[in-house]
Amino acid sequence: MPSVTVTRRMRFNAAHRVFNPAFSDAENDATFGKCNNPNWHGHNYTLDVSVEGPIDKRTGYVLDLAKLRDTVEREVVGVVDHRNFNLDVAFMKGVIPTSENIIVAFWKILQPAVSPGRLSKLVLWETENNYVEYSGH
Repeated sequence: MPSVTVTRRMRFNAAHRVFNPAFSDAENDATFGKCNNPNWHGHNYTLDVSVEGPIDKRTGYVLDLAKLRDTVEREVVGVVDHRNFNLDVAFMKGVIPTSENIIVAFWKILQPAVSPGRLSKLVLWETENNYVEYSGH
């Protein structure tokens, strides 16, 4: 049976401040620049969720994309949309909310939730020019 990858794109808005509380103010400014704004800043994020698996002979699907949408909405997007990663998102407590750390946290949540498929890649766009990819390793 062929293995196919399907992708669902989701969007959300969230704020954060990128800083390390162990750093001095000067070190945070030098390391993170304007992303260290103590009054936060926000992004219009785009998240691409790719799931790989065999095509089900009964449905012709790897995974019903409507079910994938609902899973991603329930598990991730609904939790972070219009929230502050530093203050409001429990799974980001104590983690510097860079796109790199956010996407790894999303993976940990979504990976077990996409059965019978296998999460193959997440892409998180922070801006139209900047994105991160994660494939679980």
